[in-house]
Amino acid sequence: MKLVVCFPGIGYHCDKPLLYYSRKLAAAAGYDHEIALNYTYRKARLRGNDAALREAFDALYAQAETQLATVDWAEYDDVLFLSKSIGTAVAAAYARRNDVVCRHALYTPLALTFEFAPQKAIAFLGTADPWSDVDAVAARSRANGTPLHLYAGANHSLETADVLGNLDALRDVMQKTQAFVAGENFTVVEN
Repeated sequence: MKLVVCFPGIGYHCDKPLLYYSRKLAAAAGYDHEIALNYTYRKARLRGNDAALREAFDALYAQAETQLATVDWAEYDDVLFLSKSIGTAVAAAYARRNDVVCRHALYTPLALTFEFAPQKAIAFLGTADPWSDVDAVAARSRANGTPLHLYAGANHSLETADVLGNLDALRDVMQKTQAFVAGENFTVVEN
């Protein structure tokens, strides 16, 4: 059996474009079981405040632990974690702390994500993402062996002012995600 688990970010749910379409791709690839985490955190001034971000991470991680407590990971032949923003750190930490063998599609990861050394991962990030230290994420993903795909001028939703260009970028992200879900190997690429 195949399982996909979605780890959204704060204010980003599983029916927004990056997770919505990646979930559809996973289902089309035979992932017959899905868990979409639903966690909340409401506290202002997280951006640029490492202590507050760590506090948010801890709160979201605790919620993820509770929601995933009954999962029998050994029951699944293939596990895929799809995650967005701070959810990338929660997913990476969860896999590491619980010895879950999985692959990770990391959408707009934070530098914090790579403290947990996600294995078998691919990442997507905009160069104008105000939530991610792009240079730190690039360096840490490279050190981790995680292919990172950069989108020029794109924000935390991988969007720019060019609406049709955003659709092209989303298509590119989903094509790369589809290949990753299908098990194709990747080398570290920054574009």
